[in-house]
Amino acid sequence: MFDYFKFAGPLVRLFDPECAHGLTVKALKSGLVPPQPRVAAPSLEVALWGLRFPNPVGLAAGFDKNAEVPDSMLRQGFGFVEIGSVTPRPQPGNPKPRMFRLVEDRAVINRMGFNNEGVEAVAARLEARARIGIVGANLGKNKDTEDAAADYEKGAARLGPLADYMVINVSSPNTPGLRALQGRDQLEGLVGRTRAALDKATEGAKRPPLLLKIAPDLNDEDLSDIAAVALGGALDGLIVSNTTIARPDSLRSAHAKETGGLSGAPLLDAATAVLRRMYTLTEGRLPLVGVGGIASGADAYAKIKAGASLVQVYSALVYQGTGLVTRINRELIDLLKRDGFASIADAVGADHRVK
Repeated sequence: MFDYFKFAGPLVRLFDPECAHGLTVKALKSGLVPPQPRVAAPSLEVALWGLRFPNPVGLAAGFDKNAEVPDSMLRQGFGFVEIGSVTPRPQPGNPKPRMFRLVEDRAVINRMGFNNEGVEAVAARLEARARIGIVGANLGKNKDTEDAAADYEKGAARLGPLADYMVINVSSPNTPGLRALQGRDQLEGLVGRTRAALDKATEGAKRPPLLLKIAPDLNDEDLSDIAAVALGGALDGLIVSNTTIARPDSLRSAHAKETGGLSGAPLLDAATAVLRRMYTLTEGRLPLVGVGGIASGADAYAKIKAGASLVQVYSALVYQGTGLVTRINRELIDLLKRDGFASIADAVGADHRVK
């Protein structure tokens, strides 16, 4: 099959990153981006939360903030797509420039600041879609909202009936004070109120699972507190992890010192280590979604063996295009077969079972 990205990728990268992203979304909306071949195999299917994922590779939040192309991205071979982050009211985000390619490092730094069109615009698009696959909604708070939990309540109430799963995002480094909400006392209240709003909005219907997305920069005490909250019953899973504020010494790009969240290849090991720790702290009782630095089937498999039931990619698409999704799934089939696993579920947490 013709690899359009070999032709389009270098052209798109002639533009600044945010402009290039906007052009990509427009191309997807117009149907100019051809679908990728879907890799179908019983070993790739994942049954979780009453949902059946055709494969474990999802699109992370941030790519489709306004739910403009979830179905187009599903046609690129993803097993699921996460839209957002969405705030109750529209907001422009931080001043530009606010996104930077670190080409030498196969990484990205962004300080977008939850720029989005608001929950009503997103809800209208989700209501209009054909629902051809699994789409989750990632919730954020408006920058000037003092009662943070109120914003998550509003997002859950409006989008809960329209999404297949919901995510509380309190781990972006680009909204002042947001990461402080990961502390145990604040988190318990926020999660409890969001869960109550979600239950009320979906009363009499199937309630979508509620997940929490955490940062990779937390210490062990923070992680223990989050695990305790997660096992308290109000959460159905964790997404590990968001971008990092750390700057590894290995970075070579001239943009390495830009403020914001770092994603891509340099995040792989750190995010996987946090994932592995959270699997231990939650005793394997809570589904985890592994994110951060995935650029191959081997990277995705490392997350799965560390404890992830699903994985998500985003930054690697900047450098490899959506054909990466097909390659990851094909490589996962081979890796599962090599190690004697019949399914993704059999491989989840395998590293923890090694004696």
